[in-house]
Amino acid sequence: MSNVTPAVEARAVRKAFGQVQALDGVDLTVQAGTLSALLGPNGAGKTTLVRIIATLARADAGQVRVFGFDTVKQAAQVRARIGLTGQYAGLDDALSGRDNLILIGRLAGLGRKPAGKRAAELAGALGLTDAVDRMVRTYSGGMRRRLDLAASLMHRPDLLVLDEPTTGLDPGSRQQLWAILTELKAAGTTMLLTTQYLEEADRFADIVHVLHHGTVIASGTSEELKERAGGAGASLDDAFLALTRNEESAAS
Repeated sequence: MSNVTPAVEARAVRKAFGQVQALDGVDLTVQAGTLSALLGPNGAGKTTLVRIIATLARADAGQVRVFGFDTVKQAAQVRARIGLTGQYAGLDDALSGRDNLILIGRLAGLGRKPAGKRAAELAGALGLTDAVDRMVRTYSGGMRRRLDLAASLMHRPDLLVLDEPTTGLDPGSRQQLWAILTELKAAGTTMLLTTQYLEEADRFADIVHVLHHGTVIASGTSEELKERAGGAGASLDDAFLALTRNEESAAS
């Protein structure tokens, strides 16, 4: 793996909003072909880091590379390789699902026919064929999430970045979405996601990164983090609480 260019490599990344230090020297590596989860309490800096990786914001200091491309100096090359699903679906309610997907495909550089073909393909893969010609304003929350994911996949990105993709979904919709993400992972798509649901990270992530007060305080497999929290019988919740409490104690 040492000879393979990481999907994401962040070094000493800092970002402040006024007096608030959102990121305070973040180091993060995401290997290609993995599903990595970024955990942290509200305000830890997860969404800020995701936005910097996706070229939607600039760091005040440090550097982020995506498949070797600098997110500032080579932003166009980075955008061509990533798909982003944010906390809120970026869809046009006045258009049909199909028209939303075709629009995104055209903006990504696809011709009309290839965009239409890709839209139909993704609608079928994500269980939206029966709804794809309806106005998006008629979609349920789960359907909107799946359509938003389809939009992120229109240009076949090498890296899929998901910011709390299942927040607000009912249990059935969460299961459907994770079934889709598991298939994408099996097909080799690299994914980086933030989540508030520790059981999702425990079950699906290859590597878990814990972000606290703007820094990554621990990285490892779920089992490695559990071991640090007490070993046998520990849950990822236990590990998360122990890591953040230790950090708070050290800071005080």
